[in-house]
Amino acid sequence: MSERPLNRALVGLLSLALTAPMAPMPVMAQEGRAIDPDKPSDGVVSPAACRVFGFDLPEDRGAATYAARGGGVPMYAPVPPPPPPPALAPSPQPVILPSTGLNEVVVTGSRVTQDASGYVSNVPALSNSRVPGVPATPDTERYPDATPNPVRRVADEPVSTFSIDVDTASYANVRRFIDEGRAPTPDAVRVEELINYFDYGYSRPTSATQPFAITTAVTASPWGPGRQIVHVALQGYELPEAERRPLNLTFLVDVSGSMGSPDKLALAQKSMNLIIDRLRPQDTAAVTFYAEGAGTRLAPTPGDRKLKLRCAVASLYASGGTAGATGMTNAYDQAQTNFARDRVNRILMFTDGDFNVGVTDDLRLEDYVAAKRETGIYLSVYGFGRGNYQDSRMQTIAQAGNGTAAYVDDLNEARRLFGPAFDRGAFPIADDVKIQVEFNPARVSEYRLIGYETRLLNEADFNNDRVDAGEVGSGASVTALYEITPVGGPSQMGERRYPENRNSLGVGGGDPNGEVGFVQVRYKLPGERDSRLMQRVVANAGGGGVPDRPLESTRWAIAVAAFGQKLRGDPWLGDGFDWDAVLEQAQGARGEDPYGERAEFVQMVRAAQALPARAVP
Repeated sequence: MSERPLNRALVGLLSLALTAPMAPMPVMAQEGRAIDPDKPSDGVVSPAACRVFGFDLPEDRGAATYAARGGGVPMYAPVPPPPPPPALAPSPQPVILPSTGLNEVVVTGSRVTQDASGYVSNVPALSNSRVPGVPATPDTERYPDATPNPVRRVADEPVSTFSIDVDTASYANVRRFIDEGRAPTPDAVRVEELINYFDYGYSRPTSATQPFAITTAVTASPWGPGRQIVHVALQGYELPEAERRPLNLTFLVDVSGSMGSPDKLALAQKSMNLIIDRLRPQDTAAVTFYAEGAGTRLAPTPGDRKLKLRCAVASLYASGGTAGATGMTNAYDQAQTNFARDRVNRILMFTDGDFNVGVTDDLRLEDYVAAKRETGIYLSVYGFGRGNYQDSRMQTIAQAGNGTAAYVDDLNEARRLFGPAFDRGAFPIADDVKIQVEFNPARVSEYRLIGYETRLLNEADFNNDRVDAGEVGSGASVTALYEITPVGGPSQMGERRYPENRNSLGVGGGDPNGEVGFVQVRYKLPGERDSRLMQRVVANAGGGGVPDRPLESTRWAIAVAAFGQKLRGDPWLGDGFDWDAVLEQAQGARGEDPYGERAEFVQMVRAAQALPARAVP
């Protein structure tokens, strides 16, 4: 072959190579290595890195909205850019519904108005119209009715029964109100959730088969002369790493338009990344979402493919209505695809709770979630935002789903919930945990349970294993306080006319062991259908006297309980127990405070003391 034909052949091959489509170059991970989408990886989320996994980030996609969808199909509908306006065209006006006034627009299903400054203002009032970086929203927040528990006469009702509550949503939400310079609505204050926010250093159990250690104490009531506080606490067993089952997690993310502010979806995405940090190779996570409809951004994926998980989370953006029920059914479908009895199967829902498309009735949602609970898939709810925060719905769903309910008001709270404390919600040690306290009529004439208004059970529910109750996770604790009136003490009820209706034991004191009450705890080990029983006497030996200075854990719990009762205007808190008294009680019980949580609480008491009275409903 001559040199010229050979050169022509080489030129032809080179031309074909140049005109052929180029194979994509591998994207480099943070450490400088190429990303293999089929192998474990982590690194910095970027448009280039996420395209390897098939995800476009919102800033790369341009204007887009979620199309109505179902069946778990991820669909995005790009919004075409509008044509350029004609010269001197008037500014576009909002669409006006027939039932609204000319100065009204509709935002997330609620009617609001715009003022001259460009802020949206509520009718009649806004909760956050001047929060920097947060779009104004109407104040449509909803909370479950939580009228303070009444005083009960032991002669009539000697037994108190309730489901445990390890939720902390109320504490973070109350903090948010106070940080905004507003007094929280009374129903937003659940005293037991304020108390259970803190670690009390209780004695720990040593066996997973008997997962609780019971602590009790009796001390004088600081706000009720002549009355006493009974402190009952459970400390849960902390599972060693080897005993923590693999996680089958499904993120269920509200991406409706109401989630578009920095304190909502953006904070939820940071929260999910904190969870991804903690995932092990044997764990899996899926990413689902809902707006007008529902979709799946990422099917169940091993926990060591962290960059892929992070990209799926980063690709979410807020737009459209809120079909929460549709999102829930899709999330349960995804959880079921990877379901296993030897796993912890749990949906983690991130939302402001504001459903406005499809099924929005709380009772129907509760029934659906409760039925799914029986399959072994639990649901926890994490709330975000302000103005339209639907706490009542989220409490209902979480309780029905055997999960926890928490509120994330800032990144520090996200770090607390999704750092090491995440294990308390992720790895269950006991289901359907109920507490029952029977008071001794020889020593106690009256009692009231402080908090737990939304968790009360009938006496017969205690022994009925078909009655649902709360779940406790690894290392979690539960604290409950009762205020009691000793027999012969200052009664909070008037004397009855007929002797047969009065306490027949007179001044009491007939129990030489000082037995005040009897505590029983029922629980089911995970996966079991029959409950187990623990029992403990609440004793105050020594003829009824109480210690002048109880343990620090009791003093701190009392301080937090006083704060909560004061915030919600509890009628049973003594008139003389003012904010200074709450502050003094807290200052005297701070003890060791390695994370500064008790110091923060003290500052919150100071701030609450200066709050103006609520000016609007």
